[in-house]
Amino acid sequence: MPILSVLVPVLSVLVPVLSVLVPILSVLVPVLSVLVPVLSALLRFPQRKSSRAKEKKQRRLEERAAMAAVCAKVEAANKLRDPLEAFPVFKKYDRNGLDVSIECRRVSGLEPPTLDWAFELTKANMQSLYEQSEWGWKEREKRAELRDERSWFLLAREAPGARPVAFCSFRFDVECGDEVLYCYEVQLESRVRRRGLGKFLLQILQLVANSTQMKKVMLTVFKHNHGALQFFRDALQFEVDASSPSVSGCCGDDSSYEILSRSTRFGEPHPGGGPCAGCCH
Repeated sequence: MPILSVLVPVLSVLVPVLSVLVPILSVLVPVLSVLVPVLSALLRFPQRKSSRAKEKKQRRLEERAAMAAVCAKVEAANKLRDPLEAFPVFKKYDRNGLDVSIECRRVSGLEPPTLDWAFELTKANMQSLYEQSEWGWKEREKRAELRDERSWFLLAREAPGARPVAFCSFRFDVECGDEVLYCYEVQLESRVRRRGLGKFLLQILQLVANSTQMKKVMLTVFKHNHGALQFFRDALQFEVDASSPSVSGCCGDDSSYEILSRSTRFGEPHPGGGPCAGCCH
């Protein structure tokens, strides 16, 4: 029996070993049944963490790309020679007893007397309203705002080279992550008011905003300027913007102004837009 002669010595060695291992294994098996799921979870954790990090990085890249696209639109709009060049019909307003020509120019192309006139008209029309607000009237700041290198002007004149009778100042800018046309001033001489000219100028801004693919036209209006508030909301269908203090709550309930906006056909808010506390402007 050659096989048995080999197996017997082997078994004589294994049996004592197994008699020792079996009790040890009987203890280890329950321990391993607990440790294996824990170890497998620990091994998966770095993968989940890495996946979340990759997702965050991807979101950041997408947000940066989206913001770059927004800024590119604003930059392209600011490079225009004349935003009204493609709309010659809007360079003339001839109704309600008025006959004026309208031009759109960068602030850098305006003569000092025109800028002085724009400031003095703004002061005459707005100083008392500013003094009723928490802002107060600050001449230096208002002059600087009108002369800011980013500013554009719509100017209405009754004759070539004559002093204007009305103006809008505006900028192509980024507000709360969106590309917008922001109207800073719309001011008319008293003798040309209530003839539709102000509404026409704001309609031009809406046209320009659409043609440059801005998402909306925005402006700031004092709550106590009841006539202007009604004009923008009723005649021009502006709405209180999400960034306005009354909506965002950024400046408290006693803020003296609202931020209004009217969307263009490109007007869906940007999904990657930055957070806005209502004080972007």
